[in-house]
Amino acid sequence: MASDDLSIVARQLGRTPRGVVGIAHRCPCGAPDVVRTEPRLPDGTPFPTSYYLTCPRLSSMIGTLESQGVMREMEQRLQEDAGLADAYRRAHEHYLHERRELGDVEEIAGISAGGMPDRVKCLHVLAAHALAAGPGVNPLGDEVLALIGDWWSGQPCAQGPVAAIDCGTNSIRLLIAEVDADGALIELAREMRIVRLGEGVDRTGEFSAEALARTFAACDEYRAMIDAHGVRAVRFVATSASRDVGNRAAFIDGVHRRLGVSPEVITGVEEAELSFIGAVRGLSGLESPVLVVDIGGGSTEFVLGSADAGFGVTAAVSIDMGCVRMTERHLVGDPPTPGQVAAAQADIAAGFDRAAQVVDLAQARTVVGVAGTVTTLSAMAMGLESYDPGVIHGSSLDLAGVEQLTATLLAMTRTERAALPFMHPGRIDVIGGGAMIARELALRTHPARLLVSEYDILDGIVYRLAAAGS
Repeated sequence: MASDDLSIVARQLGRTPRGVVGIAHRCPCGAPDVVRTEPRLPDGTPFPTSYYLTCPRLSSMIGTLESQGVMREMEQRLQEDAGLADAYRRAHEHYLHERRELGDVEEIAGISAGGMPDRVKCLHVLAAHALAAGPGVNPLGDEVLALIGDWWSGQPCAQGPVAAIDCGTNSIRLLIAEVDADGALIELAREMRIVRLGEGVDRTGEFSAEALARTFAACDEYRAMIDAHGVRAVRFVATSASRDVGNRAAFIDGVHRRLGVSPEVITGVEEAELSFIGAVRGLSGLESPVLVVDIGGGSTEFVLGSADAGFGVTAAVSIDMGCVRMTERHLVGDPPTPGQVAAAQADIAAGFDRAAQVVDLAQARTVVGVAGTVTTLSAMAMGLESYDPGVIHGSSLDLAGVEQLTATLLAMTRTERAALPFMHPGRIDVIGGGAMIARELALRTHPARLLVSEYDILDGIVYRLAAAGS
């Protein structure tokens, strides 16, 4: 289960869920709609309903079917159709088999749910079983779902703003937004704090006390903003630095105490999907295949997919190669020496070689760069007097421009970089390493221009949360 699944189910049911052991099925929108429950609840009560329907919209629609006499008609057909009756009895046996996996409870031995094996007493139970088991297991449950149709389409079940938090190696970011009926994102707040959570992790294998303190302070700020906007759902995604550290538990506990949700170290597949959706939904006129590249502090994600409806991802990979990692490993001089730059370049080239084994960079007709490195390079290329997201979003960079910017940044001292009017204080130390990764990207995808997006995984998380309605 995801960290916020039980809280979503509690809101769906209007009470604390009991005896839940897992999510048996998710709505196409992403929210749980069926939970799997223990055959004996925590208070000792026998509970035969192993698969419990939680989606309020689907439950309401099934209730309407029950009021229309569908159960009587189904039960009559069970008496008349031997083939249907046999299939329904097999569904009963399947239900019992699945429940026995969770333990034997003498009081409900041989009793399934919903009226099975020869009666029809609850369409909610039959639909939940059909969703959990898949088509072809419970024939009457399949019929219920066919009669209902696409219950998840239309407006989401719950309204109001949602919040997405992305915590990486270098920064922790917050987006509070709503998605309107036309699918457009309405931004209410977008914040970033440079916390350097991954500072020294390469050397120690743990988050430092100072890095945790900076991160928790940002969480406290974000909590106040979330409360002020009346946010109905929060998702906290942690990537890169939080995957393998020895004191990960301290990080998770500290975040949960402050925000009420636990950080999710999401799979590479989901991270790729969220990053891709966030990046491409905010741009128009993209020619597919589209390559989205997210240059982070500890890792860089490469995602190839289609910008057409559905935003399908065809290939994705995450490489341990980011602006903080390259700076701490190699670019320690002020400015870095030619030898340090050469070592970083070799490391970056090797990282791109690994990425190319999974994602064919040459397929890309459009290249989209997201996150602070490419947006800062864009601001520098345009000579902005201050950082302006509205101007930066949708701008583009070519190979010659990125090469010149990178050379300039690597030759500058820290003081000189800090004096740039558009430079965020948290990027002063690491922008050189990030620029080198962007330069390699431009080289490997030439002659395509690098399109700059201010939207990324945060926006993808918000779209998913808003679609789920929970």
